[in-house]
Amino acid sequence: MSAKIHELIDKRWSPRAFSDQEIEPDKIEKLFEAASFAASCFNEQPWRFVYATKDYPERYNQLMSCLVEFNQMWVKTAPMIILTLAAKKFAQSQKENLHARHDLGLAIGNMSAQATDMGLYMHQMAGFSVEKAREMFEIPSDFDIVTMIAVGYRGDPMQLPENIREMESSKRERRSLDKILFDGDWDDMK
Repeated sequence: MSAKIHELIDKRWSPRAFSDQEIEPDKIEKLFEAASFAASCFNEQPWRFVYATKDYPERYNQLMSCLVEFNQMWVKTAPMIILTLAAKKFAQSQKENLHARHDLGLAIGNMSAQATDMGLYMHQMAGFSVEKAREMFEIPSDFDIVTMIAVGYRGDPMQLPENIREMESSKRERRSLDKILFDGDWDDMK
């Protein structure tokens, strides 16, 4: 049995083939506005973003240089790159915010739904140098550097190197609900 889910969730996909078509400024603003409306522990809103479009080549190239070589091969056509951060402490109490990464994930989820609604795609990446990003952008130690995201319109998979093209066309798979819902036996969830 497969339950019907919202169209924006069903259509969400993380391609590697991006068009170099510029993203309209109002759409960029809507992405970050959508992120700002995410729920967060104590309404802390611990998410922060460093981003660049190709209109700002110096920052775009700085972000690109943080990516591992494999990701650089396909991200280079994406018109926007984002570096995501999460504040480690609550602003008022300065106590450790153990939920900041979760809250950042909610913000990115909102961005993803907004992107899908506008015909844009996002691909999150863990393949980058946290140390290089911290140094390059002088990011204070009280922020976790979490992911990078390529954003843009879908491109032609034929522009990708062959090994990446194969990944692009692989079947989208999800774990079945019986593998993610606890029923009393942890072995069933592996």
